[in-house]
Amino acid sequence: MFAEPAAADGGSRRWRNQVVATRKATCVPRASFEEYPTSLRICLLGSGSSGNAAFVATDKVRLLIDAGFSFREIGKRLAAIGEDPKDLDAVLISHEHSDHIAGLPQLAKKVRCPIYLTGLTENALCWDKTKTQPAIEYFRAGQTIAFGDVEVDTFTVPHDAIDPVAFCVRHAGLKAGFVTDLGYLTESVKYQIQGCNVLVLESNHDLEMLKVGPYPWFVKQRVMSRVGHLSNKAVSEFLSEGYDQASQVVVLAHLSDHNNHPEVARMFADEALRRSGAQTRLVVAEQHRPSEVFEL
Repeated sequence: MFAEPAAADGGSRRWRNQVVATRKATCVPRASFEEYPTSLRICLLGSGSSGNAAFVATDKVRLLIDAGFSFREIGKRLAAIGEDPKDLDAVLISHEHSDHIAGLPQLAKKVRCPIYLTGLTENALCWDKTKTQPAIEYFRAGQTIAFGDVEVDTFTVPHDAIDPVAFCVRHAGLKAGFVTDLGYLTESVKYQIQGCNVLVLESNHDLEMLKVGPYPWFVKQRVMSRVGHLSNKAVSEFLSEGYDQASQVVVLAHLSDHNNHPEVARMFADEALRRSGAQTRLVVAEQHRPSEVFEL
């Protein structure tokens, strides 16, 4: 079964809750939208230990990847780039940790667009669905989901969540990857992110800062583990050796507040790109304000 628009009262959009099968789920774009030249637009609304959300748009589709800020804050940050939550066609959730789903209950209640996540992730969410009545659509890692003129590839990443996934968004030959919250870059993840025009990649912590930082030792072990988070060093090794140099922009994301610094993360990645000879622009995402809008 597939997601289909149901009859709406007063112009609002409602969606039937149906399971996404092994074929591609479809999302019907808005009927009226001013025509622009084909493009893919990406903005990180914020990224870090305290909250994560990214906005992706084409001429016909608006997607939100994760909802780690309050509904009010998501609305505020979308407004800063000329967008509105009510225009979202779907929300995709990578995993159940609070810095990725904090605003999801209110978003589901007030916007009523479908929420795409795995069944295991949905089971791990602590929310009262009798109050929010979310329009949930399930997928399994490895499926591709179609939303109008956009296709979203989903794939498993190694992280200490119940069923974590990452995403690559494709439109008109363009590709953007969103890969955070993973302990290491598996070969399958490296394969998935080949050919990305924009690559959002976690650079969570500096190993030395983490070791001498304020976290308890068991938390440090978790962060450094193969189901934890990518270090600056791991990102540097990938960019200097495993990176295909296809991206116009690499965005370093999900930086730790306590165990990293933007300039330290930038230094590691910058040196790696120089060693590899890649002509790639480097941007560091911020926690407290949206990034620029990357338009392809």
